Amino acid sequence: MQVDIAVVPKSGRFSVSVKDGKIKIHLRSAPEDNKANLELIKELGKALHSEVRIVSGLKSRHKTIEIGIVKEDWDDYLRSLE
Repeated sequence: MQVDIAVVPKSGRFSVSVKDGKIKIHLRSAPEDNKANLELIKELGKALHSEVRIVSGLKSRHKTIEIGIVKEDWDDYLRSLE
């Protein structure tokens, strides 16, 4: 399943939040040498127990990611953040 997200690098901690239906992911890493993208893939994959792949937006704060879970599981995960 593909999901549009926004990332905030150099935030001090990894976290996922939802506001007005938009998903924002805060990352510890700086957006240099692909560090933030690698953290996004690793940490979100760990949280979801699934593979995560960046489909578009490798050099942007706005990204489309592909996650290896069904929509119902993704929605459950987002509800657990509230």
